[in-house]
Amino acid sequence: MSDSQPFAWPVRVYWEDTDAGGVVYHASYLRFMERARTEWLRRLGVDQLAFKQATGLAFMVHRMEIDFLRPALLDDELAVAVEVKERRSASILFAQSITRADGAVLIQAQVRAACVDLARMQPARIPEDIIGRIGQG
Repeated sequence: MSDSQPFAWPVRVYWEDTDAGGVVYHASYLRFMERARTEWLRRLGVDQLAFKQATGLAFMVHRMEIDFLRPALLDDELAVAVEVKERRSASILFAQSITRADGAVLIQAQVRAACVDLARMQPARIPEDIIGRIGQG
């Protein structure tokens, strides 16, 4: 169940995002989704570098499931949506989609990000203040 409307981050497709044919290379979508999740956290007031330095924790992708529905092309304007679907004590499940300016849905994905103790490289409980912010997101 979602706590709020999806957050959307705009992206324009550049040459560096495409293959030789001008079609977005599949791994570029991963970068687009990562940037959108980062900007979503930033909007919630979470600076990931400060969070890491203060707590020794970081969010890392644990699992992704992606459906590539339609291609994006050079110079397309895209919106990358982020929506929290589930919160656990040490992870967050996101639903993400990438939509072209004409409304065509190009990508649908489920992404589980785990909170990790960087010293031990083990899952760690998400701090309560972050959970509180996610609830407002």
